[in-house]
Amino acid sequence: MIGAISRSVSNNLRKNVISNFVRSHSHGGVPGENLPFDISNRYKLTALFIVFAGSGIAAPYLITRHQLLKK
Repeated sequence: MIGAISRSVSNNLRKNVISNFVRSHSHGGVPGENLPFDISNRYKLTALFIVFAGSGIAAPYLITRHQLLKK
């Protein structure tokens, strides 16, 4: 009796967990749906890319300038 109940509860729990996992991890095949930024506006995307890449490239030069100008 207890074994049948625990098996039933276990099967229901397993089915719910699996179905929730599959449902939450499907992206639907839409390009860019799983990206953390919006790709629909190309000008905004270009500006953000320039700022992101530019800050990484400029940082060592700005840090060196700051160190050289310190008293």
